[in-house]
Amino acid sequence: MSSSAKILCPPKNSAPADDWTVVLPRRGKRNCSSHKFVIPAKKKEKQPWAPIDVETDTKRESKLMQKMQNYIQKLENTDFCLTFFDQMQSPEMTSRFLKALGSEEKMQMVIYGIGSIESFEPPRLQLSLALLMKRKFDWIGAIEIFDPIISLTEFKVLTSLGCSVLSINEQGRRLAQKPTMFFMPHCEAELYDNLLEANWRVDRLKRLLLLGNSFSAYEQHVSICKSLDVAKTRKHILSVRRFTEEFRVNTFSDDSFRAFHGSSWHFFNPVTEAELHLANDS
Repeated sequence: MSSSAKILCPPKNSAPADDWTVVLPRRGKRNCSSHKFVIPAKKKEKQPWAPIDVETDTKRESKLMQKMQNYIQKLENTDFCLTFFDQMQSPEMTSRFLKALGSEEKMQMVIYGIGSIESFEPPRLQLSLALLMKRKFDWIGAIEIFDPIISLTEFKVLTSLGCSVLSINEQGRRLAQKPTMFFMPHCEAELYDNLLEANWRVDRLKRLLLLGNSFSAYEQHVSICKSLDVAKTRKHILSVRRFTEEFRVNTFSDDSFRAFHGSSWHFFNPVTEAELHLANDS
C-alpha cells in the first residue's frame, strides 16, 4: 500500500465528515450503469475521506449483511462463477498470476468504485465475486476497498466481511509497489488512466494486473469516434495496449451479465523504460 493510503477504522460514533469532499470519478457506462455516478473532470489529488452520513442502526446493518451472504451463496453456484474460476485456473492465466507475484506469496486486492452495495444489485454481485476469489485462491491477500458513496452502514458491513475501507480517496493512483490486483469492473476510463499514469514504470506495471473494462474495446471506440478529446482521456489506456495481454471474461444471460459484461483481465509486459516513453509520446 502506498504510504499515503490509510485504512479507516470502524467509527466509535457517528461524527459527520463535514470537511471532506467526494470527488472520485464514478464507475459505470453512462448508458447502462444508473447505479453509479460520474464526475467528468479528471482528478489527480488525493483527499481524506469518511462516510458523509451520520446514521445507521444494527437492524439495517444486519439486513444488508444477510443480503450479501445470500448473494455470495447464490453467485458461487452460477455458471458464470464456475467458468470464471476455471479461466483463472487455466495454465495460461496461472502462469501470468505467478509472474506478477514474483517472489511474493500474496497479492493484495484493491477494489475501486464498487458503488452502493445497499442500493444496487451489480455492486453486490461484484463484491461477492471478489470475496469468493479470496476464499478460493490462497495467494490473494488483503482486500482494500474505496468508493466515495460508501455509507456508514455499508462501511460497517464491508469491515465485517473482512474488507479494509480506505480513508484516502486515491483517485485510482495507488502505486503498485508490490503485486496488486485492481478489481475495477465498469469503472470510468479516467480512473483506469489515472492508475496507469501513476504506475508508468516497467517494474510497477509488471506487478499490476487489472480486472476491468476491456482496453481493446476502448481502442476500438476511439478509432471509430475519432475524437481527440476522448483519446486524451484514454491516453495511457491506448499507449499501454501494445504491452497488454487481455483475456475476456465470459458472461451469461443471467444476473452476472449486467455486473460483468465487457470485462477483461489485463496483464502488462513492457520491456524497457524507453519503450514506455515512446509509447506515451506517440
